[in-house]
Amino acid sequence: QVVESGGGVVEVGGSMRLSCGAPGGTFSRFSMGWFRQAPGKEREFVVRITKEGTTYIDSVEGRFTISRDSAKNTVYLQMNSLTPGDTAVYFCNANFTNFVSKNTRAGELILWGRGTPVTVSS
Repeated sequence: QVVESGGGVVEVGGSMRLSCGAPGGTFSRFSMGWFRQAPGKEREFVVRITKEGTTYIDSVEGRFTISRDSAKNTVYLQMNSLTPGDTAVYFCNANFTNFVSKNTRAGELILWGRGTPVTVSS
């Protein structure tokens, strides 16, 4: 599984950083990122990072930045200029192709975090 940290309550215009650690191992491809689910809404894609680059939804472009520490197989989401519209539970998602570790071997390994709540108060 992946281990998320960060989250909590922040005021409008504030900043917050989320992190998500995935298991160590070797893999041929990866995609790591975040989805979010606001109250009463469906889960939506927010951002991902792959070997080829990053992808953001329009509403967070320029405010959120995803980065990855390959040595730790961990991604970080720096969220700035937060608005009430960013209030949601944020779920980390990590996908690996041809994943091999001491205890795991998988052609496709798909992992989800339990979610961490982010509340932006006005």
